[in-house]
Amino acid sequence: MTDGAGPRDGAGPDPDGPERLRLCLLGPVQAWCGERELDLGSPQQRALLTALALRARRIVSVDELLDALWEEPPARAATVVRTYVSRLRRVLEPDRAHPAVLVSSGSGYVLRVPAESVDVEVFENRVAAAGRARARGDAAGALGLLREACELWHGEPLAGLPGPLAQAHRARLVERRLHAVQAWLEAELAAGRHADVIGELTVWVNQYPLLEPVRELLMLALYRSGRQAEALGVYADARRTLLEQLGVDPGPRLRELQVGILSGDPKLAAPPVPPAPGPGAGGGPAGSSPLPPAQLPADVSDYTGRDGLCAELCADLAPGGPAMPVVGVSGLGGVGKSALAVHVAHAVGGQYPDGQLYVNLRGAGALPADPGEVLAGFLGALGVADAALPQGTAERAAMFRSRVAGRRVLIVLDDARDSRQVGPLLPGSRSCAVLVTSRAWLSGMPMTRQVGLEPLTSEESVRLLAAIAGEARVAAEPAAARRLAEACGFLPLAVRTAASRLAARPAWELAHMADRLASERRRLAELETGELAVAASFRLSYDQLDPETARAFRLLSLPDGPGVSSAAAAVLLGLPEREAERLAESLTDLGLLSCPYPGRYQYHDLLRLFARELVREVDGEAAGRAAVERLLRHYLATVAGLYRVVRPGYPFPDLVAPEAVGPRFGGPAEGLRWARREIPAVLAVAGQAAREPDGPLAVLADLALVLIQLIDLGMAVPELCDLAGRLASAARAAGLPESEARARYTLMWAQREFQRTRQARDEAVRVIALARRTGQAVLLPGALAALALTSLPHCGDEEVAAWCDEAVALSAELGNRSAHAFVEGMAALADVAVGRPESARRRAERSLATFRELGDFVGQVHMLYARATALHGMGRFEAACADYRGCLGALRALGSWDRMPGVLVGLAESCRAAGRPTEALEAAEEALAIARKVGLEHREAGALTAIGHALFDLGEHHRGRACLA
Repeated sequence: MTDGAGPRDGAGPDPDGPERLRLCLLGPVQAWCGERELDLGSPQQRALLTALALRARRIVSVDELLDALWEEPPARAATVVRTYVSRLRRVLEPDRAHPAVLVSSGSGYVLRVPAESVDVEVFENRVAAAGRARARGDAAGALGLLREACELWHGEPLAGLPGPLAQAHRARLVERRLHAVQAWLEAELAAGRHADVIGELTVWVNQYPLLEPVRELLMLALYRSGRQAEALGVYADARRTLLEQLGVDPGPRLRELQVGILSGDPKLAAPPVPPAPGPGAGGGPAGSSPLPPAQLPADVSDYTGRDGLCAELCADLAPGGPAMPVVGVSGLGGVGKSALAVHVAHAVGGQYPDGQLYVNLRGAGALPADPGEVLAGFLGALGVADAALPQGTAERAAMFRSRVAGRRVLIVLDDARDSRQVGPLLPGSRSCAVLVTSRAWLSGMPMTRQVGLEPLTSEESVRLLAAIAGEARVAAEPAAARRLAEACGFLPLAVRTAASRLAARPAWELAHMADRLASERRRLAELETGELAVAASFRLSYDQLDPETARAFRLLSLPDGPGVSSAAAAVLLGLPEREAERLAESLTDLGLLSCPYPGRYQYHDLLRLFARELVREVDGEAAGRAAVERLLRHYLATVAGLYRVVRPGYPFPDLVAPEAVGPRFGGPAEGLRWARREIPAVLAVAGQAAREPDGPLAVLADLALVLIQLIDLGMAVPELCDLAGRLASAARAAGLPESEARARYTLMWAQREFQRTRQARDEAVRVIALARRTGQAVLLPGALAALALTSLPHCGDEEVAAWCDEAVALSAELGNRSAHAFVEGMAALADVAVGRPESARRRAERSLATFRELGDFVGQVHMLYARATALHGMGRFEAACADYRGCLGALRALGSWDRMPGVLVGLAESCRAAGRPTEALEAAEEALAIARKVGLEHREAGALTAIGHALFDLGEHHRGRACLA
């Protein structure tokens, strides 16, 4: 070999180079680089390579490799696998520093070699091509392909290999060989070569004496060669062998053949040899193909759900419209696109009697199908001989359009990569129809309809689970079935995988499987069985991403919650918002994210778990934590900015984020729009970080403090209460009294909002002690006011009044007008409770004036409520009603539904006291309706009491007693 003609010393073969790697499994396992055999090592090491080669271009997990090599894997089996892989790379890789043939991928390995490098795949492809040739009437072509397929064999398949996988595949491959040999020898007989194959048939009969179809062919070959007696002797030998070994007579076909030979049946004579196709074969008019192609895969027997969508797609694909139907179905891997497409194609196939063409374009894989090769297959199925195929893709596309013009042909293009791959495969005639599936949204194509496929509903997922795992098992554990389906994210592939595991384990309860799926860290590993693997499906899409987009896919998965905004994406990625949005949009186009509305992006639950596993694998957990903390600091700055426009002048934003740079809101309305959209995400990420043992507690406590405005807005108070309680406990355990004080301050007011008076009072006492200990004087006035309000049932009026006066005095000393007005307002409510309504009115009006000067709309609403309460206590019921109604109007403008039931109850009591029980009943009933709609159980009791009082005033004592009971 001359210098440069082959691989360097010690380097492996280039799988796509001139000396392509060849893997031979149809006999003793060997690997060749050109004419040089490669040393594959021990039988066990060869078995590992075989396991990868049999699933070339697909991920094979380490667990699957262990099962392939050992019945009972030894203790350090995974280490042995890694050693074998390392040794094989020395032989197979052109550049060991950058593996391109045997590649690590996720929790396993991929052997990246083309199909023509593995003799098993070449064999299967030749047999399949022969079937297509036979279907279009090309007997000579079929014969040649079958000869080539059978010549690939050189002994027992996987000879000498140990392990369960080799044993299982050996039996399968032998069976496939027998079928191919039988088809080849039948084709030889059909070509009139009966005398030439007698020797080959004799060898096969001797090797498989119980195989009746081969004996039948030998009898026929002998008879057609004029050797009738020998043919009958083959039958006699078959009968004797079957009786001795199995105790049975030959089957009906062999017996009929014996009778036919004895009677000289003319049907047994050799058929006339068909003429070889001429140079123009296949170029004739449409209809020259003997049978219309019917290539659709079998419909899924347990297909479940999406009945409405199926009906719509069938209508979309119906022939007879003004244009050719081209329907696209896109969605993430595992969502059921292919199953839906095949199901719909079978439903409409009868409307396309001239043929149904199907191809898997392998768009999600590393080696997508070449359009020119696909067109060659389509044209072959339509009767075009190989010799008549044009060379170029464009020319083949033109011939394809000509062949199907005016014919009713359905084309299913499954798993397309993009519109460039699909374009050449489209017919030009409106008599045809096309159904395309893809993971990416196919833009730039003329489509009559494109559907983004969503996961199944909960009910459909449970039905699919029952269809696979068993109706009785699901009926016995309906709650566990729903829990299991939810853990699968209602993704059909995930549900099917879990159900298949259950079907193979009849002793397992559904609850056991649901419990195994409960762990987010283990869930994807549990959703893998045989050829079904959710993570492997996702990996196909991920492996197509460029490094920048792959990083975005990983990092955007980190926050919990309802997705990320484009602003949050920019923070996580450390990029300008426009660039982050571009990457998120690219992931959306590829089906890896969804975009429920502009500027917000979401993962499917399982896809997010997959991306987070990649973060741990590629970026490391420290990088993930750093990204989440960046996002939390961004949220802190943004929520502080929101506080500044919603409650202008209040000191808390400057306390926690004096120099923070965040979005600037143009006013309260813009801020409230942001809050309604983003607060669920803020709380979710804060809760996520709070659950981490080493979360950024100081940042989280500051965030909780400025999130206290949610109580004023009546927004997400239960979630805020839970977060503040979790942070208070964590800060105490970590020895962070300043952060503990801030978290407990928010917890204190949240508990009071839920009318948990005793818990709120306990928190007030703790906040006062912590604030004094840590020198956080800004927290003291509010905490004292809360102590006063929550001590009303337990302490004397004078003590309560003293706490109110101290709170007001301290807030005045601090010099913040907004905080002082807030504390005076809280003191006003306490004054009403201790019988000082006039003092309460004066306090409320002073605070109202201050909030008006500051432009604090929320503060004004609270002071209207405080003044209404004071006016009611003074007996000025009409004035109280007016303030309550003003308060309600403002709350409706804010969209603050959580606050409305309390105000409506106050209005009901004032209306009742003013002698208008009908209006009181209307207000109380509205309070009850809102409380139930929003889920405010703690407000329902007050509303029912107000309804009962109003009904008594109206003389409806029976109904009134029912409400007061």
